[in-house]
Amino acid sequence: MQGRLSAWLVKHGLVHRSLGFDYQGIETLQIKPEDWHSIAVILYVYGYNYLRSQCAYDVAPGGLLASVYHLTRIQYGVDQPEEVCIKVFAPRRNPRIPSNGILSMLGISYDNHPRLKRILMPESWIGWPFIRIYCPQFL
Repeated sequence: MQGRLSAWLVKHGLVHRSLGFDYQGIETLQIKPEDWHSIAVILYVYGYNYLRSQCAYDVAPGGLLASVYHLTRIQYGVDQPEEVCIKVFAPRRNPRIPSNGILSMLGISYDNHPRLKRILMPESWIGWPFIRIYCPQFL
């Protein structure tokens, strides 16, 4: 089922994939890494002016990594703000997504970030604590 924001993006020719709605009824969209920066700017102009949270997760052992953004459209005089969840998937071998954060735990590099550095793990730490090891013998 396509949500209101997905329909608006389609109407304006913006490439994405609707992932439906989560358990709270929040529309979830998948954006390609190469499209994320321009879509983020468009969503900001459209009114999604607050990044409520950002996280990342390891989709599956040996699989993709995901960067997740929860954006909120806050308007004065409106009691219930609109929310959307954006998921950007990156390949494990070269996980690169335009600027934002989740370097420390998963190793996703965000291009064009002004000061990309680890904030949760020391720079000397080798590896990424939240990436699951792919061991076919245990599957």
